[in-house]
Amino acid sequence: MPVVSPNRFLRYCAAAIIVFGIVFVYFTLVRVNPTTVALTLLLAILLVSAAWGLGVAIFMSAIATLCFNYFFFPPVGSFNIADSQNWVALGAFLATAFVASELSERARAEAKDANHRRREVERLYAFSQQLLVSGEVTQLLQAIPKLIVQCFEIESAAIYVSKKNELHCSTEASGESSLERLRDATTRDEMVVDDENKLTIVPVRLGVRPVGALSLRGPRFSRESTEAVASLVAIAIERTRAIEDLGKAEAAREGELLRTALLDSVTHEFRTPLTAIKASVTGLLSAQPLDSSQRHELLTIINEESDRLNTLITEVAEMAQLDAGNIEFKLESHDMREPVETAVRQCRRVLADHPVEVNLPKGLPEALFDPVWLKEVIVHLLENAAKYSAASTLITVSGEVKDRHLVTSVADRGVGIEEMEQAVIFDKFYRGKDQRYRVQGTGMGLAISKAIIEAHHGTMGVTSQQNCGSVFYFSLPLGAEATVAR
Repeated sequence: MPVVSPNRFLRYCAAAIIVFGIVFVYFTLVRVNPTTVALTLLLAILLVSAAWGLGVAIFMSAIATLCFNYFFFPPVGSFNIADSQNWVALGAFLATAFVASELSERARAEAKDANHRRREVERLYAFSQQLLVSGEVTQLLQAIPKLIVQCFEIESAAIYVSKKNELHCSTEASGESSLERLRDATTRDEMVVDDENKLTIVPVRLGVRPVGALSLRGPRFSRESTEAVASLVAIAIERTRAIEDLGKAEAAREGELLRTALLDSVTHEFRTPLTAIKASVTGLLSAQPLDSSQRHELLTIINEESDRLNTLITEVAEMAQLDAGNIEFKLESHDMREPVETAVRQCRRVLADHPVEVNLPKGLPEALFDPVWLKEVIVHLLENAAKYSAASTLITVSGEVKDRHLVTSVADRGVGIEEMEQAVIFDKFYRGKDQRYRVQGTGMGLAISKAIIEAHHGTMGVTSQQNCGSVFYFSLPLGAEATVAR
């Protein structure tokens, strides 16, 4: 014998009270015709059916029919019906109440189903958005079970991937996460529903090929939604795998381009001094006698080109060490004048055709840097300014405090840098497209300088206008404000 829950029993009682209330009002307080009573009772039955379901509405219809007959059909106060037409009216009322209750219940069920499907669609959308976050397959597989539990509010989830023979669960102790059971579902390529354990296992297919299986424990949702979840998981796995493959291919391509650029640049730059050295040595070893001035000239060429060759090798080694993080910087508070003056003295031969103006105000606070390495940065900037600007044009070194950082800049009056080139000017081996064949260099000076500045917890940049010159600047934290990261 079915047991009626207390909540449902209260609904039946409430329905009966509503009928009795309407009958009391119309029979005692307000006198109306039977048609009005019937319409009022029908309206109440519709509202109860929409709110509490068909069962309560049918019970209420039966009570309403009896009360309608007893209180409003003659003879009043009796269940007898004197006029045969009233039998038709009473039957029509009861049939209308039943049909209206059925229609109301159907509309209520459809609305409930529509809301349920809407929530499932919203959850599927949220789930699909979460799947786009991860960029690694392993990370994605670990996150999928937890995302399913979070988005669909179920007890637990697990995913098995046949290619890797791996199992990932939302919790460490997930009873449904039997590897054999999931592997079997993948092999058979069919959905398994275990109502007793509230467990659903669905194959994860990529096209028509199963690539794994997904298990869900908890409240079931529609078969379509379950298969949609599995499809989203398969697409996300394949998408992430494709991104990984694309990233590896792109990294390999960039690595190949970098190696090619390195070989081209280094080969070209090494060949020039080697050619000059070889020609000079050949001249010295030739049978033709040379006077002292000729011998001195050839030896000077050998000496200068050897220095240039040594500089090239040093730059390549420094860039490799900076990239590997093998250099330890001694960051202490220093006056910026020290490395600036040292760099100007070191570059006096390069700057012979350029007047240099140093504008470092008195009282400029100290910054945190390694003077040996910072001097190298300034040397690179001064050499660049001299190489890429016309003779006799002014080169200015200035400093100022901005946002608790000491900003040092080197400005020239050269041809300037195009806006598109400014974004890549600090890349390794990059040289201006209009200058790369006119001015000697490896294209590593600015890359080395930026790496050194960033290792000092600073930033480096450039501002430039065509035919107006360029300003290369770097900022370093003030000595009193900065902290050294060891």
